[in-house]
Amino acid sequence: MILNKTDIISMFKGLIIALLGAALTYLTTWISGYNWGVYTPVVVALWSVVVNLVRKAIDAPVQKMTGVSI
Repeated sequence: MILNKTDIISMFKGLIIALLGAALTYLTTWISGYNWGVYTPVVVALWSVVVNLVRKAIDAPVQKMTGVSI
């Protein structure tokens, strides 16, 4: 398997999204004091989707202004 620059950037973006989803889950647990228990993986996945939606929402204006996709 050969990975090119685009593949590595895509994998890095996925890693950042997953880490932010986990961090937001920890943050909501810390703020609310609620323990998600067995639903923690679901909450992490939902926060990761939210992070990705926000990234997609700000991608078009940033790309239009700078020419760089985030």
